[in-house]
Amino acid sequence: MVHGRVSRLSVHDVRFPTSLGGHGSDAMHTDPDYSAAYVVLETDAEDGLKGYGITFTLGRGTEVVVCAVNALAPHVLNKDLGEIVGDFRGFYRQLTSDGQLRWIFYRLQTTGEELNLQIGPEKGVVHLATAAVLNAVWDLWAKQEGKPLWKLLVDMDPRTLVSCIDFRYITDVLTEEEACEILRQSQVGKKEREEQMLAHGYPAYTTSCAWLGYPDATLKQLCSEALKDGWTRFKVKVGADLQDDIRRCRLVRNMIGPEKTLMMDANQRWDVPEAVEWMTKLAEFKPLWIEEPTSPDDILGHAAISKALAPLGIGVATGEQCHNRVIFKQLLQAKALKFLQIDSCRLGSVNENLSVLLMAKKFEIPVCPHAGGVGLCELVQHLIIFDFISVSASLQDRMCEYVDHLHEHFKYPVLIREAAYMPPKDAGYSTEMKEDSVKRHRYPDGEVWKKLLSAQGN
Repeated sequence: MVHGRVSRLSVHDVRFPTSLGGHGSDAMHTDPDYSAAYVVLETDAEDGLKGYGITFTLGRGTEVVVCAVNALAPHVLNKDLGEIVGDFRGFYRQLTSDGQLRWIFYRLQTTGEELNLQIGPEKGVVHLATAAVLNAVWDLWAKQEGKPLWKLLVDMDPRTLVSCIDFRYITDVLTEEEACEILRQSQVGKKEREEQMLAHGYPAYTTSCAWLGYPDATLKQLCSEALKDGWTRFKVKVGADLQDDIRRCRLVRNMIGPEKTLMMDANQRWDVPEAVEWMTKLAEFKPLWIEEPTSPDDILGHAAISKALAPLGIGVATGEQCHNRVIFKQLLQAKALKFLQIDSCRLGSVNENLSVLLMAKKFEIPVCPHAGGVGLCELVQHLIIFDFISVSASLQDRMCEYVDHLHEHFKYPVLIREAAYMPPKDAGYSTEMKEDSVKRHRYPDGEVWKKLLSAQGN
């Protein structure tokens, strides 16, 4: 029985100085400090359970997301949890349809410069904040039910699952009845697929070896270690310098051999013609896909790239920067991608991701989630395990990204065995961070940042 009135919402700016080691570096984000707006929900329920939610950021600007979370707080405080999940579609729409928040620009005063940052509707800062709040609600719901989030979803009947989704703007592609029918059809073999996940896990690929800022020695060492650990799928960051990309891709391909799977990721670096030209020159290394070859907003550009690269056997993958379900709808309609990459914090939490998983199933496009960052692996494992058991029923051309950073800061970190995500067993959404980690990495007054800022003279 879901119960308790939300009595407190707190949000923390938590940052990790990953830029110091070049971790997470790519062609567009050269110095990321992996960070999160970390939400904690408390209720008046006697069980004392709390809900924890995160949304992923890259350092500067996390404080803006924190402001947006606080602006959303009145929609959550003093609400009964049972009423929230009993009309989850309505609650989702309430958060995303605030008639004032969805319109405005936030003004942030920082280091003497005034920044204007758009937050809506259903995109940007406000949507990141919405994800953090909703992730906390889902965590609390799963904890009260005593189930890991993936299992909570798997055990729901189709009608209840669909009631969590806002179908506004996507009914031309997916109706509520179509979604129910997809879920009903996937009931066949569901028990066996759940047993398969529990025994073998969900296949993963690694991005940890080939960040753009890593020197060759580090790249070689990490590739060698990954091969020894049984990894067979590798992703390389590209896009800054063609000759350097050719050299690094040749190095990785020679190390992993011709039979292993190689993917490439440009992180939105190129114009459309440039993407086609660049990837034509990297085709010799047999990449399965090129990820984010151009602006994530350019649907027709992705379609043009996808069509041009198809004869080379290179697919287009995108999704980690897609604002919302509408962008995914149009990418699918335009045949602009061969691999769809959901993100557990970019979209509006589980609710919106459910709609994208169902659309991907209808279009028969494999889902290969984006992960890494702060807690993204911990969260998205639940979504993709649910997808296999209850929606797609397939592992063909499917895998989930894994990045070996910062898991030690989570109370329930991911478990990778033989290059596969093993289903979490603890109740909740795996979002809870260790209290000491939050305290030490809180910006700017945590111990870690006090020392760094002092050393930098700030």
